[in-house]
Amino acid sequence: MEAIAALIAQAGVDGRRLRTVLALLGDGRWWTLADLVRESATSRRTVEALLREVGLERSGDRFRLREPLIGLAGAAVAPADPVAHLLPGHADLVARMEELVAKAPRGRQALDHVAATADTVVRRALLLDARFWLEGARLLCVGDHDLTSLATAMLHPGVEVTVVDIDERILAYIAGQADRLGLNVRTRWADLRLGLPASAQSWADLAVTDPPYTPEGIGLFAARAVEGLRDRERGRILLAYGASERTPALALKVQHALSQLNLVNEAIYPDFNRYFGAEAIGSAADLYILRPTTKTWPAVAARVDGFGAAIYTHGPQSVESTGSPVPAPAATGQAPEAPEVLVGEWPRDLLAKTPRTRLTTWLAKPYASDPGRVAIAVPAGLEAALPRLLLATRAQRVQVTLAGPPKDLPADLLSPVYGLTADGSTVHAVRLPPPTTDEGRILRRILDNAHGKLANTWREALIKVRGELTKKQARAVITAVAPWADDVTVLELPAHRLQELPAAVRGSLTAPDAAGSPG
Repeated sequence: MEAIAALIAQAGVDGRRLRTVLALLGDGRWWTLADLVRESATSRRTVEALLREVGLERSGDRFRLREPLIGLAGAAVAPADPVAHLLPGHADLVARMEELVAKAPRGRQALDHVAATADTVVRRALLLDARFWLEGARLLCVGDHDLTSLATAMLHPGVEVTVVDIDERILAYIAGQADRLGLNVRTRWADLRLGLPASAQSWADLAVTDPPYTPEGIGLFAARAVEGLRDRERGRILLAYGASERTPALALKVQHALSQLNLVNEAIYPDFNRYFGAEAIGSAADLYILRPTTKTWPAVAARVDGFGAAIYTHGPQSVESTGSPVPAPAATGQAPEAPEVLVGEWPRDLLAKTPRTRLTTWLAKPYASDPGRVAIAVPAGLEAALPRLLLATRAQRVQVTLAGPPKDLPADLLSPVYGLTADGSTVHAVRLPPPTTDEGRILRRILDNAHGKLANTWREALIKVRGELTKKQARAVITAVAPWADDVTVLELPAHRLQELPAAVRGSLTAPDAAGSPG
């Protein structure tokens, strides 16, 4: 008892956390450590320190107090939740989200994935609906491993939702569930370090993000969320961020990163988000409601290109990683094969007279000329961008230098355009001859214009092949065979849509037009 009392006294006003843990332990239920951490929103280290001082009855990995601790436990209360009173009325939605979360792809530690609970994503949707007018509004999910997009679309079908994410599995899963449930959710591939997809820029009224919990990750994801807002006066960003009660200095760094973007904290709801995992921060995170100011957009423009590849807390892309972000051959000055343009970070004294461009610029817009040979340097952590970096040019030969040997070559994905081979850390892409079939010609034209809107390029190519179609009829055919093709570029298509593209093009050759006439 004395040791417990000393711990509580040492915690001072934050002793409420310890008293809450004791109250939960004493309510007669059996607990696992993970459940106790999540329910109390207290870091694992703090909970473990308390458990060492109390008498526990154990059953496997579960435990409870042997006897009540009179006078030490407090009421198991939490800060007011703005929408908790609404949750009982949406039990069906919580149950559906529990099923969707359970079936979703497993999180990747290297991407700082930690699954939020089903009631957390439903409460996010309820808060959006309670605080803002969602009918006709647009919501941008900047990363969505938690499936907030699906919860919001199910709660309020009148909202349009766009998800941008680097994880192809998540994009395929969300798109598949949205199609199955008839939800207005579209998906876009993006590595936010290389930019926000064109179709998501200045698109949204609201943005929601649960980014990597580093100052670099928070700053980058918040900046991209700002770039996604079309309503510069009334747009809002909902951002999840959590830190252990033991490390306020980390939270200060994150809040400084947000203040550098000149964002106003309209509200912070403590411990609003709960997770399966992240026990170091109590399996909980606060929810920030941020509002841009007139000074936000200049701040974003000035800072967004300064974020490096290391934005995560784990893995080779973590902020503490000691690995070189520059591909080894590029760092040592090994020259590529007579390129007409160098893309990415190459040594300054290497082919000094050869034109250069940045990776972000390469993906953002077509290169000014039409080079025949290109050399691209891809830093560690950006390998997922390889297919898009190759589709961004019509060069006959592309040499890509990676930080290490590629795990998988996207040969199938790029087979309509390139033949790929790998030599150690170097990938060689050789452009294939022009196709001879109608399907091949349409597909190649689409992929050759990867920066342009897919539906527009497809429409013109389809009219040229089928002849009898008007622009309106051709667009209707495309919408019928590929409803996901509207207002998207090839560079932002998720991999599963790129894989579906050849079959969709084939279907557009024989699909009837609006008048019912087949080609």
